[in-house]
Amino acid sequence: MIGFWARLSYAFRCFFAILSSAEIPQDIASALIKRVAETTAATGTAAPMATPRSKTVDTSVAESVDRAVQMLGLLQRDGRLIDFLVEDVTPFPDAQLGAAVRSIHTSCRQVLERYVELSPVIDSDEDQPVTVPAGFDPAAIKLVGNVAGKPPLRGVLRHRGWRVKKVTLPSLPQGSTGRAIVAPAEVEIL
Repeated sequence: MIGFWARLSYAFRCFFAILSSAEIPQDIASALIKRVAETTAATGTAAPMATPRSKTVDTSVAESVDRAVQMLGLLQRDGRLIDFLVEDVTPFPDAQLGAAVRSIHTSCRQVLERYVELSPVIDSDEDQPVTVPAGFDPAAIKLVGNVAGKPPLRGVLRHRGWRVKKVTLPSLPQGSTGRAIVAPAEVEIL
């Protein structure tokens, strides 16, 4: 498995690279493909026949970027989330900010409920004791605090986590890859 700090570095680099150029950095794509090939060779399963420049990789990366942009577009269209996040809110009084947040929260929650089905990673009440089993998925459960010893470990659930169960985004228009527009500019003609 790739170490935590390497995964974190990959995540940040990919996030900003996708935002700026709609592409995953070549060194990360190559490293991940190499890692998949090594893992499949070690387990005896057939390794995928793909190179970092293959059409399959480029298509799936482009579609995942398009879907991410589409989700941001839906949150902007219905909840004005992007407008809110890029706005400097420090000059606004708390009461005015609270009123705006309530509306944005309601609208964005409706978008999530409509297009994404979520479930907790651990279906238990927060601040209650839980046991983390041996062989747990470190991408799904983050251990914090005084972490020592080997699982199973007992601790207190601080956050249930979220897992995507189902995504039902509308179909993308045919031939619309390489999307970068979250929301179009609006110009009123006078």
